[in-house]
Amino acid sequence: MQRFFAEPGQIDEAGHQIHITGSDVNHIGNVLRMKTGEELWISNGSSKEYRCTIENISSDEVLLHIIYAQEPDYELPNRIYLFQGLPKADKMELIIQKAVELGAYEVIPVETRRCVVKLDGKKAAKKVERWQQIAESAAKQSKRMLVPSVHSVMSFKEALRYAETMDIRLIPYELAKGMKETKKLISDIKPGQSVGIFIGPEGGFEEKEVEAAINAGASSITLGKRILRTETAGLAILSVLMFQLEN
Repeated sequence: MQRFFAEPGQIDEAGHQIHITGSDVNHIGNVLRMKTGEELWISNGSSKEYRCTIENISSDEVLLHIIYAQEPDYELPNRIYLFQGLPKADKMELIIQKAVELGAYEVIPVETRRCVVKLDGKKAAKKVERWQQIAESAAKQSKRMLVPSVHSVMSFKEALRYAETMDIRLIPYELAKGMKETKKLISDIKPGQSVGIFIGPEGGFEEKEVEAAINAGASSITLGKRILRTETAGLAILSVLMFQLEN
């Protein structure tokens, strides 16, 4: 069943109606070719979802009737922030899509010293807008209760400052050793704790960047004996965390 998101102001629980506006109107009526009487799910972007039927479709609004509401437990008990070093080509699109599917709460693109890609302000804004659309599409597909945010591009120093208030900060590093220690760090994460993950671009982090992260409170961890591509490393640790933290 198709899933969409609505702002609280669009939801009239007392009147058992939801008013869908914006780009979703065209998607429902013209792309999916849905008709009156068909059912879909609407999430309020936090903890509640509504099973609805389509009452009416016009050029600027889709009017829904609420059949019932429920508060499912689809989200992880922890907020996971993926700090992703900017990769080449369109790899970021894949990373964001899969990170959302795996439960990431926010994705933060980061410019590190070994990043090949350099984005100026205007170009970066267009990229982030595109990446946010991908996050929303992935959230709909994977039954997320919220649309994870794609942050504006940060420098590595800005990313470290942004992560200061997070409970756990992990930086997978190819020179790190100690799988036993890594497993303990992950198994000790408690429900409700926020987790920041730092992933380098192609070529990885420079040693000084890893040192700066550790000095800022991050823990260096290993993802095994094999070297993972930048588009694989973040998804690997997210998969481990999802398995470990899932209720």
